Amino acid sequence: MSRGSFVFTPTALRSLLVDEDLLERQMYAKSSTTSRFNSYLLKRADPRPTPTAHPPQVCHDLVVHNALFTGDLEALRRLFPKGSSANLIVESRGGDMRWVSRNAGLWSLTYEQELTTPLHIAAGRGFSECLRHLLQRGADVELSPAGSTALHEACENGHAECAKLLLSYGASANAVSEEGLMPLHMCTSPASLECAKYLLQFGATVNGRSLEEDNTPLHVAAQHGLPGHTELYLRYGAALDRRNDEGSTPLNAACSRPQEAEDLGRYHDVCRMLLAAGADVHTGDQDNQLPLHMACKNVNPDTVDLLLRHGASVNTMCYAGDAPMHNVLKAVAYKATHQPERIVRALLNHGSIRVWPGALPKVLKYCCDSPRTIEVLLNAYDRLKITDTWVENVPPDVFQTHRGFYESLFSLAQGPRSLQHLARCKLRLVLGARVPSAVPKLGLPTFLQNYLLLEFRDYVH
Repeated sequence: MSRGSFVFTPTALRSLLVDEDLLERQMYAKSSTTSRFNSYLLKRADPRPTPTAHPPQVCHDLVVHNALFTGDLEALRRLFPKGSSANLIVESRGGDMRWVSRNAGLWSLTYEQELTTPLHIAAGRGFSECLRHLLQRGADVELSPAGSTALHEACENGHAECAKLLLSYGASANAVSEEGLMPLHMCTSPASLECAKYLLQFGATVNGRSLEEDNTPLHVAAQHGLPGHTELYLRYGAALDRRNDEGSTPLNAACSRPQEAEDLGRYHDVCRMLLAAGADVHTGDQDNQLPLHMACKNVNPDTVDLLLRHGASVNTMCYAGDAPMHNVLKAVAYKATHQPERIVRALLNHGSIRVWPGALPKVLKYCCDSPRTIEVLLNAYDRLKITDTWVENVPPDVFQTHRGFYESLFSLAQGPRSLQHLARCKLRLVLGARVPSAVPKLGLPTFLQNYLLLEFRDYVH
C-alpha cells in the first residue's frame, strides 16, 4: 500500500516512519537462531565471551511473565529449576501505541513491544532474591536485547542490592548502552547513591563520557542536584573542568538545570561542593553564559550569594547580550516564590548595572507581582519620574493585594526622594562594588548598615 493511498490520520502516517524498527524486532523474535541477535548486544570497550552457547529463546509464556513481573520467587524456582537456562527474551508491552502490519496490507493499532530479559525485569524492579536465583541459573549479565544491560536497569531505578549482585556475578561497571551511557550515567536519583558506590568499587570510570551529550557522571550528578553523588565522585577524583557538548562544566550544569523551589537547597549544596573543590566561576558555556547567569535565570538566591562570594562577575554579558540582572528580571513573573528580590539586591550590592530608567515601566509591568523586587530595584536610583503609565502597568488586583507598597510608590510622583535615601545613593555610588565588604567596616549601627545594603521595608520613600 502506497503512502498516497494510506487512509489513516497524519499521526498514523508519522508512525510508519518507525515501523521498520519494530518489524525488524518481530523478525528477530520469530527466529531465535539467527545471527540478528548480535546487533542487540552491548557495544563494549573490552568485550568478553558470553557464557551462552546458543542465542536465547523468545518466551511467550504468560505464566513466566507473571512470575517475573510480580517477583514471585517460588514460582520462579519451579519455572527455572536446576539445570535450566534463564537466558530468555521477553516481549513486554510498552505504554506507547503504534500502527503495526502483521500481515501484508493489514494494519492494526497495538501496544509497542519492548525486548527485555528475566534479569532486566528482576533488576529493574528490585526483586533481589529473584535476581539471585536467575544468576544462579546462569543468566547472562551482559545480555542487552534492548540496548542496555540489567545493571543499567538496576542503577536507573536505584536498586543497590541488585546492582551489587550483578557486579559480583561479572557485570561490567563500564558497560556502554546503545545510547552511549554507562551505569554511572544512570544514577540520577538520590536513591541511586549506593549503586554509584558499588559501581566505583567495582572499577567504574569516574570520568567516563556519555556518547551523545559528552557528560561525565559529575555532570549528571550536578544536573540532577545530587550532593551525595557529587561528594562521592569528587572523592574518587572526578574532573571539575571537563566540558560537555554544550561547553558546560559540572558547575555550569548545576546552575543551568531548571529547579523547583523544594530543590533549590540540593543544587546549592552541589555548587558549594564544586566550588570548595576548586571549580571556576568564570568559565562560560558555548553561549558564554557563566554559572551566575544561569543561577539568576533559575532564581536560586543562595547559589547566587555563593557565586558572588567566590568572585563571580555581575556585569559579564553572554552572547545574547544579557547580564545576570537581565536574567533574573525575566524570571520574576513566574518564579516570584523563589525570592528573586534577594538576587536583585545581591547583584546591585556587588555593582551590577541598573535598568535603563526608560525601561522601568516595562519592568514594573512584568514584575509587579513581586513588590520587593520593584522596591530594591527602584532604591538604586536617586530620582524617579513616575507617570500615569506606571499606574496603568499595575493591574487592579495586584494593586489591591500590595496596596500599601504601590501607594507609597505612586506618591513619589508628587515630590522628590527623601534626603535619607539621597544620602544612601551617594554613599553607595562612592563605594561601588565594595558595598558588601565596606559597609560592615564603617562602624554604623546595624539598622543603618542594613539600610545601605537595600534592606526590604515594603515601601519606598
